[in-house]
Amino acid sequence: MIKQDEELDKLEEDIRKLKNRYDQFFMGIQKMPPTNPRHNLEIYIFELGKQKMREREEGPLDFRRRRAALETPEPPAAPAHPSRPRVTSAASDPYVLRVAPGSNGDELRTLYGEIEKEHLKLGKRPSITYEQLTAMVKKQSDMLRERYHVNAVAFRVDVVDGKVKLKAKPIQE
Repeated sequence: MIKQDEELDKLEEDIRKLKNRYDQFFMGIQKMPPTNPRHNLEIYIFELGKQKMREREEGPLDFRRRRAALETPEPPAAPAHPSRPRVTSAASDPYVLRVAPGSNGDELRTLYGEIEKEHLKLGKRPSITYEQLTAMVKKQSDMLRERYHVNAVAFRVDVVDGKVKLKAKPIQE
């Protein structure tokens, strides 16, 4: 409940700032309309709406955790297409890398090691260099930090349809 109030307060503040920028534009102080801040605000509203709908459909996170703890795990259902499963790796590993501003390269070396290990399991050579991984992780973590207003981003390696994929998730600290 507190998180929702904070998100709504942030949204209200962002709308107020955008209104001020439009006022400056209409008074002639700014030469261009604030289209980029408006677009960013529209994206934030869209993401916030998706989050609210998901909570509404699935129930609050605390309720889901309690319910999951009380229920006993059921055996997994047979896939619809048993001859071709979508995910070819084992059950999702926890996110192995947390990238925060100013973090050192040890986490990236660990992540690159995971990528190499999964490629070797598939009988392939890694299709990405360490430098390319570093650039990609930096780009994705910067984008997710800005989009979701978080300090850290977690990464994990999955194998989907015989291809090694890097999954990213924003982490609120």
